[in-house]
Formats: sequence, C-alpha cells, structure tokens
Amino acid sequence: MKTRFLAFALLTLVAPPLPILAEDGNAILAELDRRMAPETYEMYRKLINIEPDGSRKEFTLYTVKKGRDQMAALFLSPASEKGRATLRLGDNLWLYIPNVGKPLRITSLQSVVGGVFNNSDLLRLEFSTEYDVDSLAEDDGKHLLNLKAKSRNVAYDHLKMWVEKDSLLPVTIECYAASGLLIKTLHYSKVEDFGNGLRRPSQLITDSPLQKGYKSVMLFAKMKARPLDDEVFTLNYLPRLDELR
Repeated sequence: MKTRFLAFALLTLVAPPLPILAEDGNAILAELDRRMAPETYEMYRKLINIEPDGSRKEFTLYTVKKGRDQMAALFLSPASEKGRATLRLGDNLWLYIPNVGKPLRITSLQSVVGGVFNNSDLLRLEFSTEYDVDSLAEDDGKHLLNLKAKSRNVAYDHLKMWVEKDSLLPVTIECYAASGLLIKTLHYSKVEDFGNGLRRPSQLITDSPLQKGYKSVMLFAKMKARPLDDEVFTLNYLPRLDELR
C-alpha cells in the first residue's frame, strides 16, 4: 500500500495535469500572435492564385488592422478590382464595390479573390482571438498546438498548428471542419526582418485537398506599427481607405 502511494505521489510531481499544459499552450499562442504583428499596423500584400494549368491571377492589397477585431483591406490592383475594399469587425464582414451603393455583407467562407484563400484568411484576426488551445504536444522538434474554435462563427472548427520552439513562429497549420475533414493547409516560410523588432514569415502558401492542383500564395511587405482611429474601421470610411497611404 505504501509503495503504491509513493508511486502515485511521484507521478503527480512528474506529470503536470492537462489544464497546465493547456495554459502553457495558450501562452505560446498569445506570444505567437504578438510576434506575428504589432497590435495596430498597416501592411501591403500580394495574393497570387495559381491554377492547375499554371495560369496565375495576382492582387495587390493595402491592409490596416487595429486591436483584436478591426481590419480593412483595399484592392490596389488589378485595375478591374481597384478601389474595392473589405472590412471586418469581429465576426461581421463587408465588401465595398465603387459605384454599387452600400457595402455588401459577405461570409468568412466566401472568397472575394477566388483561389484557395477565403475571406477569413484574407482578414485574419489573431489566432488567440478565435481559438483556445485544447492540447500541447511535441512533434518533429516543434510545438504542436491543437486549437478549438471559440464559437461556431469561426471559419474552421479546429486547427493543428506546428510552431518553431525557438522563434515561436508558425510553420504549418492544418484547418479542419467539425466533421474532421481537412479543408486546407497553410505553409509559412521566408522569415524576414520588417524592422523595429518585427521578424516573421513573409510568405504564406495554401493548398487544399478539396481543390486539387490549385494553390494560393500571400506575400507580406512593409508591415509596420501605425496608430489608427476607430473611424477608419467603419462602412462610411471604406471609400476613403486610399487616403491612408
């Protein structure tokens, strides 16, 4: 009896309970978000949709974000898309098209650019805003975080995220539906110095088993902290986003 008691006591000292592991995982996720972008910032992005035959369509966007749930993006090219803008406030998304009237409501799973990226990818909030860490493990020398959506409004029910231990930056993210179906995989690469201590991946490539042969690429540039008024993130301001540049 004494031997079994000592063994149990030793086990409780050596193996931390799962809630502690989950807390550690949430701390890692919060730090990852901090390292990926300033709290309030502007940036430029190029989106490239590549079809199975090798044909490409490219978009250039100017993007601003404030806090945890305000984000807007302005299309600069191609000419057919110039002046269009998207806005995200929490779970609500809109598309503004010049000369069409009031902005249109859109959903996170739709795509205003086509390709493999959807609107949630285009206007992505911090991971810790939308997900909790269910468990933390190690895989191939990296942190493996299993994330669960905080609400049904999130585009993906759960994620598997591989994170570099040294840099605490994401490497690969698998995005799943509630059924367990793999929707897409995100591949982060080409870590660059954006200045002022911001060092993060400059390239994101995504592919999907549901769209075989298709691939979409997102290139990040000129990301930097910038104070922004709340007025910027309103429907009335969408036609004026270009004034920020």
